[in-house]
Amino acid sequence: MQHLLTLKHWSSAQIEAVLEKALTLKADYTPHHEALKGKSVATLFEKPSLRTRVSFDVGINKLGGHAVYLDQQNGALGQRESVKDFAQNLSRWCDAIVARVFDHGTLEELAAHATVPVVNSLCNLYHPCQAMADMLTLKEQYGSLKGKTLAYVGDGNNVTHSLMIISAKLGVNMVVVCPPGHFPDGQQVVEAQALAAEHGTTLTLSSDLAALKGVDAIYADTWISMGDSTPIEQIKAKFAPYQVNAKMMADSGASYFLHCQPAHREVEVTSEVMDSEQSLVMDQAENRMHAQNAILLTLI
Repeated sequence: MQHLLTLKHWSSAQIEAVLEKALTLKADYTPHHEALKGKSVATLFEKPSLRTRVSFDVGINKLGGHAVYLDQQNGALGQRESVKDFAQNLSRWCDAIVARVFDHGTLEELAAHATVPVVNSLCNLYHPCQAMADMLTLKEQYGSLKGKTLAYVGDGNNVTHSLMIISAKLGVNMVVVCPPGHFPDGQQVVEAQALAAEHGTTLTLSSDLAALKGVDAIYADTWISMGDSTPIEQIKAKFAPYQVNAKMMADSGASYFLHCQPAHREVEVTSEVMDSEQSLVMDQAENRMHAQNAILLTLI
């Protein structure tokens, strides 16, 4: 049995296979409409969600399966009953557990005690399903991803971590540009740099916007992560130079813009870029469903 907690433990071949499966599903679900017939997937949410909740629910239905939505009406996970008991109970009824949680340790505990696959649909350290959808989106544009360069601009976070990992494994160079003091977690960077070296790619971190010159695509995320109570006005001055706008796109030469959403228009990205022909954000949103379905079919 295999889980998807972080893409660190998935081989390049496994990731490529999921992307190819996702492309097949997207082209035609008809041959797969009963692939999960009789299967139930628990989808657990400690955090609010639009794309994750709907894409899993609708996607599982497209495969003939049943999604069981679990919110926190009974309190935070691990308080009403232990995470161990929660995992063991769900394993008796469901064929997989999809969990969107605050802490990665919760996922590790779920996986340690579950007897069915556990999928990380977001935690404080990683967002592997999003990264799969992102690479699927770029793959649709380029065919082959090897040798391409993806830039991430803004606050280093869980999305950045997963992008650094998957980029290295798929032969994609990555440039991460953040304001001083807002880079990704140091340990995650060290591990991603080792992966990049292993797979013959580069990982560049800088606060200088000049580092964006020559990249193929620019990726942005909100400047304040979900659950962070810092007022936006406190960080606007520091982050303002890192807003993705038409000038940044033109100066860098990037062909495409990506954003995992929710996006704050006129904050980290302008509507001009968000709504432009260069924007792939809605393709990314749709591809969450196809990538996640491919992941579920691989694991179940």
